[in-house]
Amino acid sequence: MKRGLVIGKFMPLHKGHIALIDFALQHCDDLIVLVSASYDEPIWGSRRLEWVKETYKENNKVRPWLLNYDEAVLPNTSASSEGVSRIWANYLQKELPPIDIIFASEPYGAYMGRFLNCESMIFDEPRKIVPVTATQIRDKPFAFWNFLADAAKPYFTKKICLLGTESTGKTTMAKRLAHHFHTVEVAEMARDILEHTNECTEDDLQRIAELHAKTINEKIKDANKILFVDTDLNTTRSYSHFLFDKDLEVPEWVEAANHFDLYIYLDVDAPYVQDGTRLNEADRNRLDESHKQELANHGIHYVLIQGDSWDERFKKAGKAVVQFIKTGTV
Repeated sequence: MKRGLVIGKFMPLHKGHIALIDFALQHCDDLIVLVSASYDEPIWGSRRLEWVKETYKENNKVRPWLLNYDEAVLPNTSASSEGVSRIWANYLQKELPPIDIIFASEPYGAYMGRFLNCESMIFDEPRKIVPVTATQIRDKPFAFWNFLADAAKPYFTKKICLLGTESTGKTTMAKRLAHHFHTVEVAEMARDILEHTNECTEDDLQRIAELHAKTINEKIKDANKILFVDTDLNTTRSYSHFLFDKDLEVPEWVEAANHFDLYIYLDVDAPYVQDGTRLNEADRNRLDESHKQELANHGIHYVLIQGDSWDERFKKAGKAVVQFIKTGTV
């Protein structure tokens, strides 16, 4: 059996890395893919390890392996030099099983092969097959989106939340924006669980919050750079205060799913439409105040979209999204 080794930061995992790993798999029977992660780096090593695992979950020849290291002990692996390679080779000989062949796209591969006393193969060092670097992707992820590994795309996806009280056009707005930006949306979950707001129970709100968070985590895998989400946990909390005068407690994973990059609030000046499931207009307006207070309590800033024309509201929301994507601010 021939055991191979690929070392990388995979920060993030991209198609160049995948091409290297696939090349290595053609030349060995067992492949250790070592994720080297310094504690000083911006993306956790555990996350990068999961990207490799997800990408090769169907291939039992690939053994993803995480090595967290301190740069005060081991030099940064970005430096491709004989000295750095010797230090790493000495360290890896103690940490890994014997290696027969090392694969790399940089000169350190040959150095490491010599110090590990194994064969080495260099793959596409000029990066002609996949002309991209991880630094380029980190700096401009949307510009190099198609080079990202599918498993890494959710990390860079921008999550945009649409907020507002009942009958302000959130459902239609989420669908229109998703269609316009060629991506997907997450619908509000309340209507999947209850028929009328006045019939809502505390247990319903718990179920709504968890189903909504679960759907966010699922849909982000299919998103194209942006995920639009109708309503968030703050809205569900607002309902809990408004209907029951109680705090809503949810698991940590629900909180994590409800972190957004941009909030767009559709103001209450839209035409009121009673579709048979909503609060009356007076209560709907009181709920609007409750929602805004909940956001203020959590220090959440949002873009306020006003006007009684649905098309004009859509144009304003779309403009806010474009500005955010271009500048990171609104």
